[in-house]
Amino acid sequence: MKTAIVNIGKIVSGEWREPLAAGDSILMEAGRISKVGGLSDADLAACDVVIDANRNVAIPGLIDSQVHNTFGDYTPRQKTVGFLESYVHGGTTTCISASEVHVPGRPKDPEGVKALAVAAKKCFDDFRPGGMRVHAGSIILEPGLTEADFKEVADKGVWLAKAGFGAVKTPYEYAEMVGWAKKAGMITTVHTGGSSIPGSSGIWFDHLLRMQPHVSFHVNGGPVAMPDRDFPRIVNESDIALQVCTAGNLRTLLLIAKLALEAKKFDRLLIATDTPTGSGIMPLGMMYTITHLASLMDLPVEWAIAAATGNNARVYGLNNGFIAPGKDADVVLLDACVGGSKDNALDALANGDIAAVSAVVTNGVPRFVGRSRNTPAPTNAPTVAKCTVPMDYSLASH
Repeated sequence: MKTAIVNIGKIVSGEWREPLAAGDSILMEAGRISKVGGLSDADLAACDVVIDANRNVAIPGLIDSQVHNTFGDYTPRQKTVGFLESYVHGGTTTCISASEVHVPGRPKDPEGVKALAVAAKKCFDDFRPGGMRVHAGSIILEPGLTEADFKEVADKGVWLAKAGFGAVKTPYEYAEMVGWAKKAGMITTVHTGGSSIPGSSGIWFDHLLRMQPHVSFHVNGGPVAMPDRDFPRIVNESDIALQVCTAGNLRTLLLIAKLALEAKKFDRLLIATDTPTGSGIMPLGMMYTITHLASLMDLPVEWAIAAATGNNARVYGLNNGFIAPGKDADVVLLDACVGGSKDNALDALANGDIAAVSAVVTNGVPRFVGRSRNTPAPTNAPTVAKCTVPMDYSLASH
């Protein structure tokens, strides 16, 4: 399928160093972005779908790097069906598993956690709720796992490992398993802060320093933050990625972002939601954290968007998160909401408002065009200017 978006007001690249891409058009073919800038008449004539952005802002699809998926589009924690599809209507086009810890009756023995990770990974390989890509199957680190176990599941496609919910006597016991997971080529993540569910323990910087994971999950608290004295240490004494989340502590969110900026470590700042949890389901969670960073501190809104897109993509080795040729064709259109005080999406976000999600394209396929079911309507709605395939891009009113 070949899709084009034209008449774009601004293109946010997802790269904070060069946050805006030149031009007003994006061409997508076979699930990848093939051209950014200006498109010829021949380009448009060859398209199956052409979307007129009506001067809306284009951004990469948001990457939520901490989602508590289980199996299917269902969360037992909140007893809700369809939450992942709903997140697409908040502009999130990719989710990364925080481990399938919320599966009812989850196994806790080595064979069980291996089987759970492999099953989740394979179930989501071809399941795209609402068009979203879900990177599932994060092995939960439990006592009894061996180095050979990590190689075994890695050979079956599992590339994520999570510490924080295992039956260890002390978090320091995770260090050896984190090392085995890294040796097997996995991205390693660790719960950070106070206990989040019964059976888990608090994890602070001294534990992280011993473990040396790739990512400190919800470093601002999930929901309880670690002591303030640990934040300068994790920024300046490690290279661990600093994932901040919507379901955490807002004060420490701003503190960790400030410290990362001062230390010139912005590449390490990642945005996630850490949902669904006891904090609930947050389809607009990624956007709220973008607005918190852009409106409550001196941070360009394009940089905040990069922390939710390109920064996540780099740390996790993904091919999306940027609007650039060769990248996966996940694009979101945003506009100022009807009735707001600003006339474009970037100014609205910097003002502390959410933006209207006016269209979402994933894998080069438009999922909806015109309005989201989770945001107010856009001031200037995009339209489908050309369509040669039988698709309905409108949404019933809600």
